[in-house]
Order: sequence, then structure tokens, then C-alpha cells
Amino acid sequence: MKYYFLYLIPVLILSCNRNRELQLKKIENIDYDKAYEYVDNGKPDSSFFFFDRARQVFFDNGDSLGVAKCLVNMAITQKDQGDFYGAQETALQALDFMNKNNLKHHIYLSTNYNNLGAATVNLNDLEKAISFYNLAIRYSDDSINTVTYKNNLALCYQKLRNFEKAISIYSEIANVDFVKSSPIEYARVLSNLARTKWLQNPNYNALPELHEALKIRQQENDLWGQNASLSHLSDFYASTSQKKSLFYAESMYEIASRLKSSANMLQALEKLIKLAPSDRTKRYFQEYQQLNDSIQLARAAAKNQFALIRYEVEKNKAENLRLEKENTEKQNRLIRQRAITGASIFLLLLAVGGGTFWYKRRKQRLELEAENKVKESQLHLSKKIHDVVANGIYRVMTEIEYKEDIDREGMLDKLEHMYNQSRDISHDVEQKTITEIPYSEQIAELLKSFAADHRRVFIAGNETELWTNVNKRVKDEIKHVLQELMVNMKKHSQADQVVIRFETSEQQLKIVYKDNGIGMPQEKTQGKGLSNTVSRIESLGGEIIFVSELGKGLSVTTNIPLV
Repeated sequence: MKYYFLYLIPVLILSCNRNRELQLKKIENIDYDKAYEYVDNGKPDSSFFFFDRARQVFFDNGDSLGVAKCLVNMAITQKDQGDFYGAQETALQALDFMNKNNLKHHIYLSTNYNNLGAATVNLNDLEKAISFYNLAIRYSDDSINTVTYKNNLALCYQKLRNFEKAISIYSEIANVDFVKSSPIEYARVLSNLARTKWLQNPNYNALPELHEALKIRQQENDLWGQNASLSHLSDFYASTSQKKSLFYAESMYEIASRLKSSANMLQALEKLIKLAPSDRTKRYFQEYQQLNDSIQLARAAAKNQFALIRYEVEKNKAENLRLEKENTEKQNRLIRQRAITGASIFLLLLAVGGGTFWYKRRKQRLELEAENKVKESQLHLSKKIHDVVANGIYRVMTEIEYKEDIDREGMLDKLEHMYNQSRDISHDVEQKTITEIPYSEQIAELLKSFAADHRRVFIAGNETELWTNVNKRVKDEIKHVLQELMVNMKKHSQADQVVIRFETSEQQLKIVYKDNGIGMPQEKTQGKGLSNTVSRIESLGGEIIFVSELGKGLSVTTNIPLV
């Protein structure tokens, strides 16, 4: 049996999170608010369109978390409409804009990984789905969401027939206070746990628990839960009582029809085709074929629809860039029309050259004057120390050497006087405090210097605390490595998007560089500049990995130990 209850969960979670976003939102993004209005009104195509537009606004303003939130919502919409491959692609793209070390990002990471798991289940890759659900649990900071993720994880183990693992997880969930206090959640765990025990041992009597779960769901008017219970009961009686199994399958079909859930109607029809008398089987089979064709057409339409929406957004973006380019060219033509003659250009170049020469000479003169002032100050200070301190001490030594009767109090007074004079000299020396620019700001300034109108540079994880335990040598080498990568990007990649992410874990610094340029041939990594980059990282005991595919950008991962 297939389980489709996963569809609604991420939408509900992100709807709850939006209250937090309204408190934290810094960038005015009207498209983002419109997208949520369409989510609330059940219009997925419109919400997807405005989330994509909002993503571009966040992107243009350098808000990486805003970009990630839009992509997560878009991936959920794609998964809910049956575009599972598209949902995977969009959700994986969202991960590049989130920082796993930032606690504020964890709610979106957990939601995104849960949605990845749901899409992957529908593509029948259960092992991969398990890894996504484990990551959703790892980054979840909400006990209610965690229960949902664990239930999804247990279902995957059940489908893989790892019943012991599934039972262990269900038993753990059953002891959570939230589950005990919520009839709907308790009924869900009770029904799933009983079904799993029966699948593990066909002699296990799961009926009391299955009936109890159905009764609770009927009392709570939980139609989705009733649909699941009726499916479980139909499966339980399939081998012992065809009549009872048929009854529950028919009841399931009636509930699924009320829910307008095509997927669950399809499941019920599968059971009815096997269980119903021969005179009704043909009708059920025809309904099954029509419904299945309708679902497949709807999923194909959704996939094409979302692709078309993204195409239209990108087309509008390209059109705006084209208009900007034409406007720039018009301005350039006006400038060229008003340009001065060749002789004037020559004079201008001559003036610029003379100005540059004068500026360099002036700079050298000012540096020389500053150096002379320092030397004069040092000479003056040296002379003053010699005149006041050295000569004074010499006079006292002379008196001690040639006087037989030494005036102790007089000598102390003279020494005290010299002490005060030397202290006054030290107070006269100007102390200039040199404020060191924080390293995180140095890195940000270095990377942002490569941004341009046609190129965006995103930085994640470059917090001041990240560099606290990193020594000076490692910092110096990192600056050289980042500069080499950015210079190589600017010269060769033709990228319009660059993402650099910094992370620390288990006494190791990780730097991930990604761009969407044309990629880099394998032999290019052996160039002098990049060879030096590899040597720098290896000299720190680290490793650097280049991953490139022509036409699909470059990814460089650097790992450096901090101990």
C-alpha cells in the first residue's frame, strides 16, 4: 500500500513558521506576501509563480535565507502536485542558500529535508528517503514536527520490511506526551504500530487496536485517519474474510471520494478490483483506468506548468536585462557623439599621465616627509633622554665618587627629580592606537569586491565567532586561496552567481565555493595559480576538491583541520 499523508505536512509547518518570518523580515517583498495569499486560497500555480518572483527579489538584495525560503515553498508545491523530480531539484538547490550552523536556519532545513523525503518516497527510493528523514529529525527544533518526521521514517522502514526498526520507532513515538494527549496522533500511531506487528507476524491479532484507532478517528471526525484505518482493516481481512475486506474497501472508497483524494481513491479501487464479484469488477477496472490516466495527465501537466512558470520568470528577467543593455548602449552612443576629438583625447591622456606622475611623486614626498618626521622625533627623544636622564645620572655618580660626606637626602631628591623628568618624557610620546579590521570583514570585503551588476556574490556562515580559534597562518593562506578562486572565476567562468559558505564542525573548517559558470576543463586544475592553491591547503594539512562539469559550473570544497 502507498501512503500519501506526507503531502500536506510541509505546507502546514511552513504556514506556522510564517508568523516568525513576519517578525524577522527585513526586505520589503510584496511578491512573497502574495505567494502566501495564494497558498491560503489553494492556488498552487499562482503561489509558485510569486514565490519564484520573490526569490529573484531576495537574490538581487543578497538575502540568501529569503532565497532559500522561496525555494523550499516552491519544492513543496511541486511535490504536492506530483512533480517529484522537480521537487527534488528545487529542494536541493535551496540547501545551497542555508547555513547548517545557524540555528535560525534549522526550521527551514528540517522542513526541506522532510519534503525531500516525501518526494523521494514517491519515486520509490526508500533508502535515500530514510537519509532525508533522519536529517529532518536532526535539524528539527519542534517536538510536534519531530513526531511527524519519525512517523514518516517508520513507514519507510515498514515498506522495506525492516519491521523491528519500524516497531521501535512507533513505540518511541507512542510514549511522547504530545501523542498521548492528542487523540488523532494517538490513533495514527496505534493503527500503524498494530499493522506493522501484523505484517511482521501474520498470527498477531491486530483487530482490537485497529478497531480502537478507527473508533477514535470517527469520534474526532478525522476523515484522513479513517481512510488509513479502513485501508488497514481491508488488508487485514484480505486473506481470511473476503466479505469483510470488501466492506472496508468500499468504505475506504466512499471516504476517499468525500476527500476528493485521487491517490486514495486509486488505492481503494485496486482493492475493489481484487475483492468485488465479477459482475462489478469490470466497472471498477474502468474507473481505475480513467482515474489513473487522469492522475498521470495532471502530474505531467503540473510538471510542464511549473517549468513554464520558471521559464516565463527567467524570460522576463532576460527581457529586463535586454532593455537595460539597450538603454546603456543608447547612453554610450550619446557619449560617443559628444566625445572630444583625437587631439583632445591625446591631451587628456597626457594630462592623466602627468597627473599620475605628479601623484606618485607627491605620495613619495609625503612618505619621505613622514619618515623624516619620525626620525626627527626619535632623534629629539634620544637627545632629551641623553640630556636629562644620562647627564643627570652622571652628575650624581660624580658627586658620589668625589664627595667623602654624602648627603643622602640630597641624593634622593636629585634621583626623584630625574625620575619625574624621565616620566614626563614618556608622557610626551604620542601613542597611536591601531585598530585591526576584524577578519570576517576582511573576507567579506575581499569576496564582495568581485561582485558586479551582472554578477552576484553570496556569503554564508562568515560570522566573527567562526574565526575565533583560527590561527594567523591559516587565515593568511585562506585569503590567498579565496582570492585565487575569485580571480579565476572572474577571468574564465562567465558566472552570474557565486556562493561561498563557511562551516566549522569537529575541529575542522569547511569552505564550499560554487558558481554557475561554464565549468572548468580537468587540465585547468593543473595551472600554476590553482596548483599554488592546492599546495597552500596541503601545507595546512587540509584537502581541496574540485568538481566541475562543462556548462554546469564549478564546485570547490576545502577542508582544513583546526588542531
